[in-house]
Amino acid sequence: MFGGKIGLPELLLILAVALLIFGPSKIADLGKGLGEGIKNFKSAVKDGEDEKKS
Repeated sequence: MFGGKIGLPELLLILAVALLIFGPSKIADLGKGLGEGIKNFKSAVKDGEDEKKS
């Protein structure tokens, strides 16, 4: 349907719908949780590489 690409207009539409459904405070909480999850994942990968070298 989109030709395999999601452009800026599609991303803005998705963001607008998410704001309507969840509200701004819930979106902020989701972003914070996602950021913490990525940080923890990177830390775990780094620790795994350090153990592998030892």
